[in-house]
Amino acid sequence: MNCLRRCWAEIDLCAIEYNIGQYRKYLKDGTELLCVVKANCYGHGDSLVIPHLEKLGVKWFAVSNLVEAEHLRSLGVKGEIIILGYTPEENADDLVKYNIIQACTEYPYAVKLNENAAAGKVRIHAAIDTGMTRIGLHGDTASDADDIQKMMQLENLSVEGMFTHYAVADSRDEDCVAYTRAQTDKILAVDDELRRRGVSLPCVHFLNSAGGIHCPTSRSSLARLGIILYGLYPDPSDPLPFEPKPAMELKAIISQVKYIEKGTSVSYGRTFTADKRIKLATVTAGYADGFPRALSNKGEVIIKGIRCPIVGRICMDQFMCDVSAVDGVQTGDVATLFGREITADDIAQLTGTIGYEIVCGITARVPRIEARE
Repeated sequence: MNCLRRCWAEIDLCAIEYNIGQYRKYLKDGTELLCVVKANCYGHGDSLVIPHLEKLGVKWFAVSNLVEAEHLRSLGVKGEIIILGYTPEENADDLVKYNIIQACTEYPYAVKLNENAAAGKVRIHAAIDTGMTRIGLHGDTASDADDIQKMMQLENLSVEGMFTHYAVADSRDEDCVAYTRAQTDKILAVDDELRRRGVSLPCVHFLNSAGGIHCPTSRSSLARLGIILYGLYPDPSDPLPFEPKPAMELKAIISQVKYIEKGTSVSYGRTFTADKRIKLATVTAGYADGFPRALSNKGEVIIKGIRCPIVGRICMDQFMCDVSAVDGVQTGDVATLFGREITADDIAQLTGTIGYEIVCGITARVPRIEARE
């Protein structure tokens, strides 16, 4: 194992390949896969994941910002990279240099990019706000078509597409389904209006992870595969037609095993006191590794195939668990903090958040290594 044997994340590239293969079955002809690899591939390690995605034929990648985009180029990515977030207009020439597509949220921003581009044309996809209310043009058919046409007249811009983002495509609630349908209708109305005016954008896309399964259409030239790529659910309460395989297992070593007597308190704040003699193990991970402190006294880990409750407060670099039910446990044994049996979605439910935050929250000091059978 080429990492410090303390706390590490094992990344199962076969699980990622499986998830892509299953997801592709639901896409219509004419819809290409765009893998969302922002935030270090949702915490999974881009230097591991992205070369494997390229081997699988992925040619489109989405990131959050210019630093991430430049990093992908440094990894040797030759495919298309789109920045879904903001890039300061003074970095327009960097977009040109690295051949990056920039999301353009409004006409005044387009003007600023145009004014700052001296090295060539900035490639853009216009963002349309159809109901996410985050970024984008107005969501009004005529005015959005007007703005896109005005962008096309700016000499240092190349307008190559437009996109929107669903707000509730992960829900099968009747009202949410109708809302998603309305979002689709809004962006397609802009596309239709542009076509009526003689303008045909090469790339119009709006499907996200859930949308690609629940409401696929060939009119979306790309499907942005995010959380399902990594084996988690957009909404764990909403079933998918296949079960995605979690790609990350977070593991740590047991550094000490000892018995404590009844009445002995454990960890900061004395929030746990043993009501009988128990066997206690110290695990070498903590909230500085991204393992949530909110799991104190209510989470579990897997040791030798047995669920062991966390006792006391999780510390910055260590926590304790009750291993009384585990025979033969000793220093050097491995604890699985989450992965397949206890998933990131399970931890999210316990801590009042979403699986995205759990995997994205694994910190940089935790090595990511490829899982080996």
